[in-house]
Amino acid sequence: MEKSTVYFTDFRCPVGTSQLDKLKKLCVAAGIRDIDMDGKFVAIKMHFGELGNLAFLRPNYAKAVADLCKEQGGLPFLTDCNTLYPGSRKNALEHLDCANLNGFNTITTGCQIIIGDGLRGTDEIEVPVVNGEYCKTALIGHAIMDADIFISLSHFKGHESTGFGGALKNIGMGCGSRAGKMQQHASGKPAINEEVCRGCKRCAKECGSDAITYVNKKAVIDYDKCKGCGRCIGACSFDAVYNPNSSANEMLDRKMAEYAQAVCHGRPHFHIALVQDISPNCDCHGENDAPILPDIGMFASFDPVALDQACADACLKATPIENSQLGEHLAEPGWHCHHDHFKDSNPNVEWKATLDQAEKIGLGTREYELKKIK
Repeated sequence: MEKSTVYFTDFRCPVGTSQLDKLKKLCVAAGIRDIDMDGKFVAIKMHFGELGNLAFLRPNYAKAVADLCKEQGGLPFLTDCNTLYPGSRKNALEHLDCANLNGFNTITTGCQIIIGDGLRGTDEIEVPVVNGEYCKTALIGHAIMDADIFISLSHFKGHESTGFGGALKNIGMGCGSRAGKMQQHASGKPAINEEVCRGCKRCAKECGSDAITYVNKKAVIDYDKCKGCGRCIGACSFDAVYNPNSSANEMLDRKMAEYAQAVCHGRPHFHIALVQDISPNCDCHGENDAPILPDIGMFASFDPVALDQACADACLKATPIENSQLGEHLAEPGWHCHHDHFKDSNPNVEWKATLDQAEKIGLGTREYELKKIK
């Protein structure tokens, strides 16, 4: 496969210019106007942020993309699917309230918001996964698959289970219905090492399924409630919570790539990623820790695999921020340095598997040419 082209612009804005103008210019340079949108539904997939989280993308960016679509005669709408865990986005009503409280509405974004998998997260369609090895079909939000054109607008940041959350995670995990998310997470569930558990209750506070209780000041997991999401692993500072299935995170990454294939295959798709506010964990958290890396810039491409690879490479070249999860880990005496910012922030991750699987099944290529736009 030939190299894909990824377009990039930084966040520098001389007086009289705007980051929103730069985003539009980037998208135009990357070829968004080559897509025939006239009279067609355009799904713009993004994350509206959990309540309490402040690292998610501002609605202004969504409006810039929606405006470009409308200029081309498109009928854009913002979309995301309900969460597997019980946060503030577990059903469509709460999800829309959350989006509105975080600034997303028809006035601020210039388009409608539709929750992709419906009221209860059950409005899904079973979609074939071309070349799928782990998922022959994927359960995707119905409204997302009803769209003629698919655009992903992603906040590129760290992630406690997948290493980073970029385009492929925004598409694969984000477009899965609640059952689809469960299918992706089902490869492994955590366990407790009682010898090192201190009963600090951090893992229970992080669990969105109320699956963790304490007996004799030791954590106990109720596997009937556990979703296997792995958020408790990232919450534990003492390595007491671990995954006995060492391939679980890798399996999650590969399934996620296959779900992304199901969403994109057979229709025009375009992808944008903003690498800023690079928090160590997902925007699904009800908080956001300090950024682990400085803001880098905006990327766009027709190839989501090349896009994620370019964003990851830019992050790996960046200097860690001292007062952050990554900076603290690197400063710890005897820290086993992986020379990988994502792994040094969350050591249990296997992020390269996502890109490897996506490339293997033909979603895109990891080889890219970076074109810089001023």
